[in-house]
Amino acid sequence: MELLKSFYEGHCINAYQFFGSHKTKKGIQFNVFAPNAKKIFVIGSFNDWQETHEMQNNNGIFSIVIKEAQLLDQYKYRIYDQNMHFVDKCDPYAFYSELRPHSASIIYDVDKFKWNDKKWMNARSNHDSQPINIYELHIGSWKFIDGEIPTYKNIAQPLVKYIKKHGFTHVELMPINEHPFDGSWGYQPSGYFSVTSRYGTPDDFQYLVNYLHQNNIGVILDFVPIHFVKDSFGLAYFDGTPLYEYPNDHDANSEWGTLNFNLWKEEVRSFLLSAAAFYLDKYHIDGLRIDAVKNAIYWNGNSNNGINQGAIDFLKRLNFMMHHHFDHILMFAEDSSDFPYVTKSTFENGLGFDYKWDLGWMNDTLKYFALDPIYRQYHHHLLTFSMMYFYNEKFLLPLSHDEVVHGKLSIFNKMWGSYEQKFAQLKALYVYQFTHPGKKLNFMANEIAHIREWDEKEEMDWFLLRYPIHDAFNHFYQKLSNLYLKKEALHQYEYEGLSFKWIDADNAGQNLYSYTRKSENSTIIVVLNLSGNTYHQQKIGVEFEGSYRIILNTNDEKYAGNGNDNPIFVKSVNENCNHMYHCIKVNIAPFSAIILEKKHRRK
Repeated sequence: MELLKSFYEGHCINAYQFFGSHKTKKGIQFNVFAPNAKKIFVIGSFNDWQETHEMQNNNGIFSIVIKEAQLLDQYKYRIYDQNMHFVDKCDPYAFYSELRPHSASIIYDVDKFKWNDKKWMNARSNHDSQPINIYELHIGSWKFIDGEIPTYKNIAQPLVKYIKKHGFTHVELMPINEHPFDGSWGYQPSGYFSVTSRYGTPDDFQYLVNYLHQNNIGVILDFVPIHFVKDSFGLAYFDGTPLYEYPNDHDANSEWGTLNFNLWKEEVRSFLLSAAAFYLDKYHIDGLRIDAVKNAIYWNGNSNNGINQGAIDFLKRLNFMMHHHFDHILMFAEDSSDFPYVTKSTFENGLGFDYKWDLGWMNDTLKYFALDPIYRQYHHHLLTFSMMYFYNEKFLLPLSHDEVVHGKLSIFNKMWGSYEQKFAQLKALYVYQFTHPGKKLNFMANEIAHIREWDEKEEMDWFLLRYPIHDAFNHFYQKLSNLYLKKEALHQYEYEGLSFKWIDADNAGQNLYSYTRKSENSTIIVVLNLSGNTYHQQKIGVEFEGSYRIILNTNDEKYAGNGNDNPIFVKSVNENCNHMYHCIKVNIAPFSAIILEKKHRRK
């Protein structure tokens, strides 16, 4: 059988079509890979959980057809090891599972849903010169519906309305694979093919994706192919031996109290390749964000331990095969290492990701904005350094859930200063993010200036929008986010070095930064004042003579600022400034940002 041949060779992306439970004319077919098991029984609701159905062993693959079993029945595998000790395991390939704390697998048909997203699927692209503005979302804590945790179905309409209003192009869902512990947020999986039953059924999740696609919103999933839970009902010592994990404790145990996948093993590679492909195939997912890539590149995530070549080979295979078999899907690397060529093609000896999270940009930026302005002149480079390496990879700029938990404070509370000063700087921070080259990602609640840290047990503090200053910030965020979508200069040619140029990267004494973003149709000027001083008639060098229109000023009263004391159009004068023959003069308030635009005449 060709599928099994590729499974053993580590190139199988559709193992879920054979393994697991499947409805046939004769009953439910069960197949499980457990080469070191002595014997296996299928126990479930159809046989009162008794050892009445023993599977047949065919070279390590155990199989049985049970005519009494039906769709939605619960089941487990009772696996006896070579010493005749048994453990009841959930099915590694189960499509659906019991709600925690229970852990039985559930027989399910994921092929009956009727999709209506053909137009979206045919129009997908790699977004190289297009905007990507991602809203990272934890389904269970976004917004309670009628006082209850939302479901895949009832979150769909309010979520789509909100996303479109705020100018997001994609939703990134934190892991929706089954997991036993709520506090792991899904990053400690137990069911790799099973969407979590916390929010509904597989059909319900397909409904959510379908509805997002019908409204031109892409869906990215967090995928965790590096480690899995130790719980006895899961993959750990599945057949009495380390079948999925490394055989030695040092390599097997991760820093998160989980087990690392043995990414050198071909059957494990096929399992994970198939899990990734399953979501792209059966759920029409548009992209995968691969978690903890550094922990795959280096043994236990530590560069001092050396490169894990087997894991690197797996990542290359994962990216190559997903791109080869699924048109225009996106692969994102959450990677905090400086390992080279993460977003270079596998044909050029790269890892083959489309985009890499720029965690260096995130750390430097948040460190700068936490500084007392008195000391910022000595750390001016924190906001300029990112452009020194930006063209080495295709970067995405993230302000993710990782930055607003575990005592790290919310993005709002990371800002230096008083309550009002924090708001002013938060607006400047977002102007910097949205006008800096690179795709964008923000975690839910960043857009309303959330004060407290994220808690997976509570919904967002929507009541904040009743306060004028938070409401004003939210309107500012909507304006900025939609400017990013509409202005080609903010995303066109951004990875080719054609769209960005510093006007003045070295004005540390005034804590001023200025730069241009350019497209064929317009030039955008960005000025950031990150000091506590007001600068009157500040000279900014410009390339083109003429009038520049202010399209956003964070100090506008409608954004809870003190008012814009600049005209709508600022006309250039013939004075040398910043090594250019023309300049404009603007008034810029403390902790504020101005965006100006000059349209180019069409030839």
